Amino acid sequence: MKIKITTVGNSAGVVLPKGLLVRLRLRKGDFLFATETADGVHLAVHDRGFERQMRVAEAVLRQEREALQRLDAR
Repeated sequence: MKIKITTVGNSAGVVLPKGLLVRLRLRKGDFLFATETADGVHLAVHDRGFERQMRVAEAVLRQEREALQRLDAR
């Protein structure tokens, strides 16, 4: 699905088609969670449990950065 980036005040935003909002059960004011992947960006309906898991994962990645880099070099 092709989605255009548009100006929103002094920022930029995207407009999601109504059909997509209905399928995802989203309304104005709801949140999406964006995750970078090897293929691009994955947007998911906001989930507090998933958000907590991502914060923990990011903390582990920061704390164990050197060990992970050594594993990646193998």
